[in-house]
Amino acid sequence: MMSAPPKTTPTLAVWKFASCDGCQLTLLDCEDELLALSEAVSIAHFLELSDTVTGGPYDVSLVEGSITTAADRDRIRTIREQSRVLVTIGACATAGGIQALRNFADIDEFLAVVYASPDYIDTLATSTPISAHVPVDFELRGCPIDRRQLLEVITAYLAGRRPNIPNTSVCTECKRRGLTCVMVADGTPCLGPVTHSGCGALCPAVSRGCYGCFGPTTDPNLTSMTGWLRTCGMTDSAIARVFATFNVAAYGPGSGENPQ
Repeated sequence: MMSAPPKTTPTLAVWKFASCDGCQLTLLDCEDELLALSEAVSIAHFLELSDTVTGGPYDVSLVEGSITTAADRDRIRTIREQSRVLVTIGACATAGGIQALRNFADIDEFLAVVYASPDYIDTLATSTPISAHVPVDFELRGCPIDRRQLLEVITAYLAGRRPNIPNTSVCTECKRRGLTCVMVADGTPCLGPVTHSGCGALCPAVSRGCYGCFGPTTDPNLTSMTGWLRTCGMTDSAIARVFATFNVAAYGPGSGENPQ
């Protein structure tokens, strides 16, 4: 009788590009769950956790950060080739991050102002999401991401199923929690109607307006949103600033208010 082939342990890799490391720290903050996860998978590459590195291929790759250099543009293509599933985590990886403000300005002017010898700086003129360069299997929003959603994505792909992440707005999370709408009740400016869910309505829960850290929903009505923000007392310049944050490139010029 032939014996069954030995089971192979799934491999997980975590990669960093232009970012603050906050989304990787969310994985480390999972603590007890991370210990259980480390028993179920082989963490092959996660420099935030360990300098021990195992070569690919990888079953699941989590990618944090945006593409801002030619070298990183080449590196993400190599990672994609070595990864069965590639998941982008956080606003930088899914939308270009706050560093994508460069996309609406003169990069040479930035370099001249910031660096004494800009000729030594090797950078692209834009900060772009991972999906602009390689196919992505799933995008996990947030700045930073939500630990519950992160664990759902990892376990889902290791189990061979699609992650159960709702594609709704923050307003639906307010309804589920029984929260009073801060915009209707108090006139507080809130981006909840056009912001992707995932945070659990943290800000509205403490009577603050959502400021959009999970990025825009699918086909957000920014024209209507801009009108409501004006009704709540925001000036056009304030509206421009509120959209020019973590997910500025996801809105882009012409999206109600130019982020410049």
